[in-house]
Amino acid sequence: MDLFSRSWAALLAAVADLADADFARPSGCTGWLVRDLVCHLVIDAQDVLITLATPAEAEPTRNELTYWEVADAPPTGDDPLDALTVRLAAAYQEPWLLKFHLDDVGSAAGRAAGLADPAFRVGTRDEVLTAGDYLSAYVLEWTLHHLDLIAHLPGAPEPPADCLARSRAMLEEIAGIEFPESFSAREALLIGTGRRAPTEAEVAELGEPAAKLPLILG
Repeated sequence: MDLFSRSWAALLAAVADLADADFARPSGCTGWLVRDLVCHLVIDAQDVLITLATPAEAEPTRNELTYWEVADAPPTGDDPLDALTVRLAAAYQEPWLLKFHLDDVGSAAGRAAGLADPAFRVGTRDEVLTAGDYLSAYVLEWTLHHLDLIAHLPGAPEPPADCLARSRAMLEEIAGIEFPESFSAREALLIGTGRRAPTEAEVAELGEPAAKLPLILG
């Protein structure tokens, strides 16, 4: 729960520090500009609020790791929600409007997460999780998107070190592999999720686990 708050607060702060010109830069999400990613974060924050307000009585069917599904291929942009995100982002026109909306709904999501009982059961995507597991799953989401946000912004603050470390551990558990100790948490996440192609030396160092990568999470 604490890592959720730390990762989310760091991501919101990174968006707040963006210059207007940064919104037109590419992000680490293929095909998305920074403004598209920020619009996606608005939708994510809404999802957090909706899920925390959707109680469930059934036994949990997923946890912080099994919440994630591994796709066979990266998104193509043809998904209706992905396409809608791009159109919505363009509709904001002024970067400050996106900043304002994300700060507004994002702050509310952060407060709701801080008030949530970790054992409380919630429903999302036709699955049931404890609120604690649901919010823990989002540590990986926020950390990856923080890296996406700053992918082409040299000198921008990175995600908190403990959130990077936890996200690396989660990715290793999901993939059933261990990244070499020489890989930083940041590099393990970028390579492990296909955000950066490994060098020949890195492939050799990975060994057999390289065949399992990248993991396309959804």
